[in-house]
Amino acid sequence: MRVVLAQPRGFCAGVERAIEIVERAIERFGPPVYVRHEIVHNRHVVEGLRAKGAVFVEELDEIPEGRYAIFSAHGVSKSVVQAAQERGLNVIDATCPLVSKVHTEGTRYADQGRQVVLIGHAGHPEVEGTMGQVPGGVLLISTADDVAKLEVRDPDKLAYVTQTTLSVDDTKAVIEALKARFPEIVGPNTKDICYATQNRQHAVKQLAEEVDVILVIGAPNSSNSNRLKEMAEELGVRSYLIEDASQLQPEWLKDAKAVGVTAGASAPDVLVQDMVARLHDLNDVKLELMAGVEENVRFRLPPELADQPAAAQ
Repeated sequence: MRVVLAQPRGFCAGVERAIEIVERAIERFGPPVYVRHEIVHNRHVVEGLRAKGAVFVEELDEIPEGRYAIFSAHGVSKSVVQAAQERGLNVIDATCPLVSKVHTEGTRYADQGRQVVLIGHAGHPEVEGTMGQVPGGVLLISTADDVAKLEVRDPDKLAYVTQTTLSVDDTKAVIEALKARFPEIVGPNTKDICYATQNRQHAVKQLAEEVDVILVIGAPNSSNSNRLKEMAEELGVRSYLIEDASQLQPEWLKDAKAVGVTAGASAPDVLVQDMVARLHDLNDVKLELMAGVEENVRFRLPPELADQPAAAQ
């Protein structure tokens, strides 16, 4: 059986940066270091960091005063930042720079007197953070059908921003609907869409042309991982979202001559390797790496952790 690995897959630069921030903070300041919400949406990553001394909490009042508090890669609202300051916490912000850019853009539009429309999924931590960052609040929509229901102050003074884990393809129909109803609406350049989301979805499109089944490694609460599975299914290929190799059901591979493997942006590559090993246990496997984009993006660390070598192991 052919097993084709998607390229690119797995960790993006924002996730790598967030994990490194937690690891460096533990090394530099000593455990425990507190993290508000999951640093990224992956149980294996969270458990690994917990073993090193990270304590994950849902609310800031669970963190003792004066301790180090890390905000997750998804970003937080201004009220959370203010609450942390009031509690005297030493805050380290692991918000992905691309998410921070959306916050900046939304704020800039609001400062221009525009009402901001956010394209995203209700309840997602990134969306909640963005909604709490833009002055005057935002109007949240998810689909093109939502556009018709929008009630706005002034149709000539509108702007839109998008959740970073949505691709150009994901938002295209919604943006077209917005522009059709509100011709004066403005928004960021499409190049501001998260490169990692776009690249991983493009890889799944390529993969779908070559394989009978696609296995997506990622967490059930990971927006970008769920979208990879949905895309494969939309392209007519059976697809399964699983957290790790232990969840693989051999019957999924029945009659499959070629199996594709990819991973969401929060999934470490060790899980991909474990999956390959599991497939080797089940079949005589010929492993291939799909030709694709090689990502070399790297984001700077926050000032309090940057330009200092991490403590020796």
